[in-house]
Amino acid sequence: MTHSLIFSPLATGPGAPSRQQQLLARFKQAILGGQLAAGGRLPSSRALCEELQVSRNTVLAVYEQLVAEGYALADRQGTRAAPLAHASGAAPASHALKTSHPAPAAQVAPGAAKQRVGAASTTGRQSRRVSTMTPTRDAGDRSLPLTPGMPALNRFPVNAWLRAQERALKQAPSHVLGYGDPLGEPALREAIAQYLRVARGVRCEASQVVVTEGAQGALSLCVRLFSNPGETAWMEDPGYGGVRAAFHSGDLKMVSMPVDGDGIVIPERLWRTRPARLVHVTPSHQYPTGAVLSLARRLELIARAREAGSWIIEDDYDSEFRHRGHPVPAMQGLLPDAPVLYVGTFSKTMFPALRIGFLVLPESAGEGAWPALAEMLRGGHRLEQLALAEFIACGQFSRHLGRMRRLYRDRQQALREALAQNLDVPHEVLGGDGGLHLTARLPLRYEDTAISAAARAAGMNVGALSSFSSARRQAASNGLVIGYGNTQEEQFAALVRRLAKIVRGLG
Repeated sequence: MTHSLIFSPLATGPGAPSRQQQLLARFKQAILGGQLAAGGRLPSSRALCEELQVSRNTVLAVYEQLVAEGYALADRQGTRAAPLAHASGAAPASHALKTSHPAPAAQVAPGAAKQRVGAASTTGRQSRRVSTMTPTRDAGDRSLPLTPGMPALNRFPVNAWLRAQERALKQAPSHVLGYGDPLGEPALREAIAQYLRVARGVRCEASQVVVTEGAQGALSLCVRLFSNPGETAWMEDPGYGGVRAAFHSGDLKMVSMPVDGDGIVIPERLWRTRPARLVHVTPSHQYPTGAVLSLARRLELIARAREAGSWIIEDDYDSEFRHRGHPVPAMQGLLPDAPVLYVGTFSKTMFPALRIGFLVLPESAGEGAWPALAEMLRGGHRLEQLALAEFIACGQFSRHLGRMRRLYRDRQQALREALAQNLDVPHEVLGGDGGLHLTARLPLRYEDTAISAAARAAGMNVGALSSFSSARRQAASNGLVIGYGNTQEEQFAALVRRLAKIVRGLG
């Protein structure tokens, strides 16, 4: 067995690994599998050279690498297989010898045997939270039309962004290549705070802003800073799947709250019987129904949260894109020092790959949080942050937002008209007057997950509304979430006709 594994001809031709790589992989497989027993002498370099028609330097390089990686030991008597813990899962040599026709060793990638050996021993070793976490959606190909939440990437001012990057790089001293402020670059925190005060009515100073790895990073930070395992968290249903993942990773007990035309609905009794440590809401444009949380409910939520010692996570993910009237101000700014953790992101206003979000902490929370944040975070992505600060300061960000508001307003209207004219099945259009998507609620006989899968196969990436809900599919959460940010106006009529045909065929 050992002879056939080591001395069989090496693969040649286009695409074949180098002889050194093939030979190294063979020896690793033989040692890990037990065909070369611990202490067993490796073949002489002369014998290998003659049998395999390779240079002696190739063989010597392989033996040196085996010694360096711990697979072999070298002494005056030659090179021997190192004693390894085969009992931890490697197949014993006696079992391996039963195989009369081994797979060509040249096809075994370095480390493949090691992966197979360890596979069984790691089964079931993940945390309970991992094993119980279920996917909430299939993102599909996000370059396809009608993708929810995807901005018009081809309209982003790339040249202006490149100039901002160049200016940031030229002006930055060499120390910006090292670790930065754990809370984010001071220039960007100041730019964010100034923008939020003017555009969103947020009560904050730069000292309250923490720059994060997108909105998801901010949500995870809220969980780590302000909750303990086993505490209760409330979330909207249907709602954003990312917050469900963040709560789950913090071992929180999640309670889903229904949503109507005025936003989240919290039963009075729950404030007494099961108060929440964290409450996640999307008040300016509920995701994915588009409802705006009414002023009465905002004020009541703030008051009850204060009484219960709860924290409200205000997720303001796409509030800049209000298509009628002025943007709805943030809930955070309604009252002084409200118990609101304000979360925002540049994924929709700039582009998703930037991965910059932020968290605004209340002044009352900051004193205890700063020492923890300094330990939990490490400054990074400094050049990108400085470029974004420059992009905001020079006015390019505001100009880009103005252009995108007009574009998305026109695209939403075009999608509404296409749905009215071409979606010839009973449906109700939700989505409000902002954002990057509309939702078409459908009767239960039209299974939204099946429609979404069929649409994806047909080149359209619409989401299933039920995938945003923790409950089983029901009338209130059955439908399609249809994005318009990345789709041109002239495409909507044909796309909706194709979608309508799929819906009828599965109804």
